[in-house]
Amino acid sequence: MLKILGRLSSVNVQKVVWCADELGLAYERQDVGGSFGGNKTPEYLAKNPNGLVPVIEEDGFVLYESNAIVRYLAARDSRGSLWPEDLRKRADADRWMEWQSTSFTPAMRDIFWQLIRTPAEKRDAAAIEASRAECEKLTAILDAHLGRHRFLTEHGFTAADIVVGCATHRWLNLPTPREPRAHLERWYGELKSRPGSRQVTSLAIS
Repeated sequence: MLKILGRLSSVNVQKVVWCADELGLAYERQDVGGSFGGNKTPEYLAKNPNGLVPVIEEDGFVLYESNAIVRYLAARDSRGSLWPEDLRKRADADRWMEWQSTSFTPAMRDIFWQLIRTPAEKRDAAAIEASRAECEKLTAILDAHLGRHRFLTEHGFTAADIVVGCATHRWLNLPTPREPRAHLERWYGELKSRPGSRQVTSLAIS
C-alpha cells in the first residue's frame, strides 16, 4: 500500500493527499514534521536528506518533492486525466505546477509565516505587506487566466489544479485583506466541491 509521510497542515503534503484522494488510491498517512517531529531522524533522512515532508513509500520505492510525487501518482493512472499523455497538453499543466512552486508559494511565504506562525508582537509589518502585494500581482494573473478557462488548462481538471488549488486554499484563508478575484473564487469554489479535495479544502490553515 502507498504510504504518505507528512502532517496534513503542510501545503506540500496536502497536494499529495488531494491527488491520492482524487485518484481513489488506498493509502496510509503518518504524521511527520512540525510539532510531530520525526523528520530529522537518521531513518527519515535516509529517505529524504532534506528532512522535509512529504515522502512516499510504495513497494520499496521512495520519493520526495511534492510536485514530483503528484506527477508520479497522476502519470501512473491509466485514465491519464490528471496528467495528459499528449506532450503539449501535459506541458500546459506542468507550467502551472512550476508557477506554483517558483512564484506563488514563495511569494506567500512571509505573509503566511508572519500571520500564522509568528506571535503578533514579533511580526514584521513590512514583510507582511511586501508578501501580500506580491501575492496580489500573482493572483491577478491567475484570475485573468481563469476568466478565459474553466480550469487551469483548456484540457479539463489536471494535476495543475490540485497543486495551485492547495496554494490558493492557503491564500484565501489567510487573515488579510485581499482584492476580489471573481474568476479565481469561481474556480476555487468548483475545486472545493470535488470530493477528492475535501480533506484539504475543509482545513483551517495552521
